[in-house]
Amino acid sequence: MRVLYLLNISNPDRLMADSGWIFADLLAPALADAGAEVTVAAPAPAGDGRAGFQRTAVPGTKYRARFAHDLNQLADLIREVRPEAVVANQIEAAPAVRTALLEAGSDAVLAGYCHYLPFSFTGDQQLLVDPSLNDAGLGRSVLLAFAAGLAACDRVLVHSSTAASWTTAAALRMAVDLGEKLRVVPAPRDERLVRDPAEVAAPNGDGAVGVYNHRLYAHYGTARFADLARQITAQAPVRLKVMDLFGARRTDRTRLDSSPERHRDQLAALDGVEVVSDRGDRVRYRNLLAGAHFGIAPFREGCPWSMSVIDCQGMGLPVIAPRLGWLAEHIDAELLFNTDAEAVALAERLATDAEFYTVHAKRAHASTADFTPALVAARYLQALS
Repeated sequence: MRVLYLLNISNPDRLMADSGWIFADLLAPALADAGAEVTVAAPAPAGDGRAGFQRTAVPGTKYRARFAHDLNQLADLIREVRPEAVVANQIEAAPAVRTALLEAGSDAVLAGYCHYLPFSFTGDQQLLVDPSLNDAGLGRSVLLAFAAGLAACDRVLVHSSTAASWTTAAALRMAVDLGEKLRVVPAPRDERLVRDPAEVAAPNGDGAVGVYNHRLYAHYGTARFADLARQITAQAPVRLKVMDLFGARRTDRTRLDSSPERHRDQLAALDGVEVVSDRGDRVRYRNLLAGAHFGIAPFREGCPWSMSVIDCQGMGLPVIAPRLGWLAEHIDAELLFNTDAEAVALAERLATDAEFYTVHAKRAHASTADFTPALVAARYLQALS
């Protein structure tokens, strides 16, 4: 199968902070191993040397990625690659891709990957636009563009059962019938971030290190995490390391949302909290995770999936998480919390109860077993067929 993979990269200057790029970089070689011929169209190449590459422009902002599409370039790409399947990783681009397929005379299957859901649901099932995509009131327009993308696709791919449920519910509210289009295809784990749980040592009594390896945007609930960090470091024998994944960002990005820089400074000022950087180096990132004992999930409303959580678990690090979204689906029930007090108690138990820790280190590792690139590639190709 010839696959054209259309990839938006929001962080071209720090690729290892861009989950979409990491996803494609891991998936393309696995698809090639499975016999597919893959071409990645993106601002930067992804995958190994077997993957073709067509350079596209950096969209500049998250809104341009959703609303500005070059139909001439898309049609030319389709004529050159002659794909049997096209994957639009930015699903809002799917109507433009469908138009380009029509103009190019191609009958390729069009799949949209719901890499990011621009909405969440309240407890009483009220649909809310994502605050990170609502600058100048654009949230409703993004939501409608997402619905248009769903309607334009032959296949709609989502990360998890939770994401499938939410996407179906949102589509129905916008009069889009997904029918038989929907497929659950998780993201692949990074095999460089996997170790035998037998190598994972429980804290030795000198205290534990917790790691928070998520983007520091306000909409990830970083302010809530900062409050929890104060309590954990004050009440439990735990030190925290917080990842600064972005480093220095472009001015056009900080102008839209400066919350990562603001929260980074706020966290760096807390006692018992150290802000660290992987400097875009995957080996350094692995070593930082290997030096920790457990992870903390983000307080992100409507979380459909988290690569950073999977990174920790593949390394055998138990992850404690608020009972939200996909986290409640994926994380072991014994590590979920509803209140800060419960979170502090879990951190303390992981730091002091070696038996509890060892059990959950093994469970964390095992929870990623179905996310190997080979297994995910097989599910991907089955979904596209």
